[in-house]
Amino acid sequence: MKKVVIGLSGGIDSTYSALLLKNMGFDVIGVYLRLHDRENYFKKNMAKLDKIVDFLNIDFKILDLRESFKKNIFDNFIETYKIGETPNPCAICNRKIKFGEFFDFAINDLKADFLATGHYLKHDGKFLYQANDLSKDQSYFLFNINKNIINKLIFPLANLTKKEVREKILEIPELAFLNEERESSEICFVENKYIDTLREHISVDQIGDVINKNGEKIGTHSGYMHYTIGKRKGFSVRVAHQPHYVIDIIPNENRIVVGEKSELAVLRVSLRDINMFININEFESFVKLRYRSNPLKCKVHIENNIANIELFEPMYGLAKGQAGVFYSEDGKLLGGGWIQ
Repeated sequence: MKKVVIGLSGGIDSTYSALLLKNMGFDVIGVYLRLHDRENYFKKNMAKLDKIVDFLNIDFKILDLRESFKKNIFDNFIETYKIGETPNPCAICNRKIKFGEFFDFAINDLKADFLATGHYLKHDGKFLYQANDLSKDQSYFLFNINKNIINKLIFPLANLTKKEVREKILEIPELAFLNEERESSEICFVENKYIDTLREHISVDQIGDVINKNGEKIGTHSGYMHYTIGKRKGFSVRVAHQPHYVIDIIPNENRIVVGEKSELAVLRVSLRDINMFININEFESFVKLRYRSNPLKCKVHIENNIANIELFEPMYGLAKGQAGVFYSEDGKLLGGGWIQ
């Protein structure tokens, strides 16, 4: 019997994934990743997992990765905002934690044949693909994983929609309590708003100047870390007849640059520290420059670990620090990098 380790969070997706794996005949081991010190969050998840593991009748372990998570994910989150960029902690966590240290623990320490998660996406052993449920597809956040581990991964929800998973859970009386859970939309270590988390560690509330692209002061703001590129609220602008948006952030001067929507338009983008699943330096593809944005057709040239992108239509609101991810027309994940 093949052994599979699955990351169990206490939520619907990972629970139903574990059930599917059991029904497929795998020897299933559930592992909860303890990543931060939110004690109430941890206790709440443990209470749910006691019921889940009891129903599934599987082995269960807790893997404490708090120290590594703080160093690689949380501290990076803080530092990225400090330099005026917008972090993407989930993509970094997938590379370093979930499909890094957790993968090594599952395969090397627990001697599992596979690692499974409740992510919505597919793979064919060599490439990752978008999930059937595009509204829940999480391939964007896995662009940075090591391509050599793909054949050791299982995504049981690849062909399902979130609606179908909820309906299936409701059919199981012992697990129906999970359907009462609200959909998680925030970063796991952020309890309320990201700015509140930052405020606990650094000074974010510092009044600064709002300027236009000519460097003229036209208003004030609450502190540059309150803003990301494309934001249009939370700052004051004198005599503005049109909506104004943040088009740049100058962290060392505590200034934000604002302009009209047309000034957000970008046709050329560069990605640093790229991670590619194909060995081609020039190609045409589609690129997602934000998780919830539509893929845009583009032409790509790669040199010295930098991908230079020419968009066929403009992107509005390009945020440094976010991921740019390449797809083929059929939803194959080709690679990606970090917007610079």
